[in-house]
Amino acid sequence: MQIKQVYTLLNDVVKETMGENAVVQEDLTGLVELGDTIANSIGYDKYVKSLVNHIGRVIFVNRKYQGSAPSVLMDGWEFGSILEKVSGDLPESTENETYELTSGASYDQDIFYKPSVSVKFFNKLVTFEIPMSFTEKQVKQSFSNAEQLNAFLSMLYNEVDKAMTVNVDNLIMRTINNMIGETVYDEYQSGVQNTKSGVRAVNLLYLYNQTVATPITSVTALHNKEFIRFAAYILKLYAGRLAKISRLFNVGGKARFTPREMLHIVLLDEFDAAASVYLQSDTFHDELVKLPQAETVAYWQGSGTGYAFADTGKIDIKKADGTAIAVNGVLGVMFDRDALGVCNRDRRVTTHYNAKAEFYNNYYKFDAEFFNDLNENFVVFFIA
Repeated sequence: MQIKQVYTLLNDVVKETMGENAVVQEDLTGLVELGDTIANSIGYDKYVKSLVNHIGRVIFVNRKYQGSAPSVLMDGWEFGSILEKVSGDLPESTENETYELTSGASYDQDIFYKPSVSVKFFNKLVTFEIPMSFTEKQVKQSFSNAEQLNAFLSMLYNEVDKAMTVNVDNLIMRTINNMIGETVYDEYQSGVQNTKSGVRAVNLLYLYNQTVATPITSVTALHNKEFIRFAAYILKLYAGRLAKISRLFNVGGKARFTPREMLHIVLLDEFDAAASVYLQSDTFHDELVKLPQAETVAYWQGSGTGYAFADTGKIDIKKADGTAIAVNGVLGVMFDRDALGVCNRDRRVTTHYNAKAEFYNNYYKFDAEFFNDLNENFVVFFIA
């Protein structure tokens, strides 16, 4: 074991913390251990200098990861593969002849009125697997007892579980991102984002700047109280508007409505945090300026190298049909429960034992169907 004397450092630290000296650069070399590989870790006693240091405690990094993707997981089924979605269209009204009776006229009641029904089929599956090999005999020599061995194996299982969670989270976010791309592309009929505002692709910055004498930019918007208050106002309006039956809020132009209990709202956490700090913190009746209850995400596609808003608020994709589109400054989305989701999930493990080399191969497999339905309500809110 390497021993470092720290009395000199401590004497200086005490003077800094007691107000006797100014804060100066401190040499923390050797104070905090960063960990070594086995080649550098073997040490000897300080008595006869030949006794090898023993491991006194083993810590396994075995922390569960819950994931952070929005909750759009649906049920699955054992037989069959196709998800069939049947919907009806609104019938049109006709004249009520009850109050238009004419003597000698005939009123035909045997006309057949065919209902208008549309059917969509979803039958695409995505799949991946994570292989991991396990041994028991070969690794026993590295531990002191069965409890340590089991803890080690539990750690490995947990790493697989975390990898599975991260992968599924990413696939869920890509399902949402594709719907964002589809909606914005349809609104502007282009792969280039427009600075104006549409009804399904809502440019909150453009709408706000139409109401003020001095326009602001996307760089300062999330630090501007008035803009955030205006954005919260628009989001509350849309939560109510989507509950009214309309053809405006889905790409397919279908008559749809989304009651509040079936409405998903997902916001970028930078926007959600800005609303909490800049609005609710200094408002007595904070419920009046709260954003609608929502799930939050740290980013839509990725964090970049430094969590800059230019990265967290951006998606840059080729949507399902191969068309490229980039959308910047996405603050949130509202969508119907049936607009997108993950269904028919099948997570399983298959195992094979290699008798010659005495190890197990576990194959952790995942299948699911990720879908977008452009006939259901979906609205994007962004600043550009």
